[in-house]
Amino acid sequence: MRQFLSVKDVEDLPALLEEAKQVKKTPFAWKHLGENKSICLLFLNPSLRTRLSSQRAAANLGLEVVVLDVNAGSWKLEFGNGTVMNGDTAEHVKEAAAVIGAYFDLIAIRAFAELKDKDEDYSEKVLSAFVKYCGVPVVSLESATGHPLQSFADLITIEEHKTTARPKVVLTWAPHPRALPHAVPNSFVEWMQVADVDLVVTHPEGYELSSDIMNDLKPEYDQKKAFKGADFVYAKNWSSFNEYGKILSTDPNWIVTKEKMALTNGGKFLHCLPVRRNVIVEDAVLDSDQSLVIEEAANRIVSMQTILKRMLEGI
Repeated sequence: MRQFLSVKDVEDLPALLEEAKQVKKTPFAWKHLGENKSICLLFLNPSLRTRLSSQRAAANLGLEVVVLDVNAGSWKLEFGNGTVMNGDTAEHVKEAAAVIGAYFDLIAIRAFAELKDKDEDYSEKVLSAFVKYCGVPVVSLESATGHPLQSFADLITIEEHKTTARPKVVLTWAPHPRALPHAVPNSFVEWMQVADVDLVVTHPEGYELSSDIMNDLKPEYDQKKAFKGADFVYAKNWSSFNEYGKILSTDPNWIVTKEKMALTNGGKFLHCLPVRRNVIVEDAVLDSDQSLVIEEAANRIVSMQTILKRMLEGI
């Protein structure tokens, strides 16, 4: 595996899930793979689970880890071509990425969408630039449009807790006071369409995701109807795609409640965290035995370590 930017970089998903099981069972069995090798974790945005789980996963494989907060702990980067750099950017990504690639065997990068320009965000200018110029394998720690490590961890969690061969999995929009990117729901839909699950996406009208992500999948606008018989409910807010970056609704009726979870098939609750209590989901769900959010977060180590293992085996 040369890069990990989306589920499209996975040739055999069932085989990857089996590998993840082994990684979780014996996390230190491949520590020799990272001996005398290093990884740089680049963060252009805040992080808790991604930062810590990535460091833990790399350490389990024997990698030396360096974390750099780009634009805060380093020079502010320029990404434009032909730009006259007489403003506040001091270094171009062409040089920065190449230098970092010369120092490390692997690079992992986190860069959120700005939600100002759809075309710019969906061009993945930051991630694409590092892939183009660094010269070493790259892992996406979340980009403007995708969060594959999170979705891989979500799927691992579903596999561990499913009670039927092909579970019904519901992705539900939930209210939030801020405009949020599409990275998590985009990746979740992409991964679940490849996985052996029945996927339902539910949200208010106006919150349709990109047709390139949904493909032939049609949204269900009735949340309670979507929840009926569900084995897993994944809650996440996102801003409008068509009216890009806008908040069209903060309808509190879309919160995930104990009453709605009672419509499911003893369904389990999932969320990528951080979660706004009693806005996205009520305490009665989050603090119940239906919630898998901590197990899900713990599997972020497993998802990252499985990917890094595959990359190291290819170096």
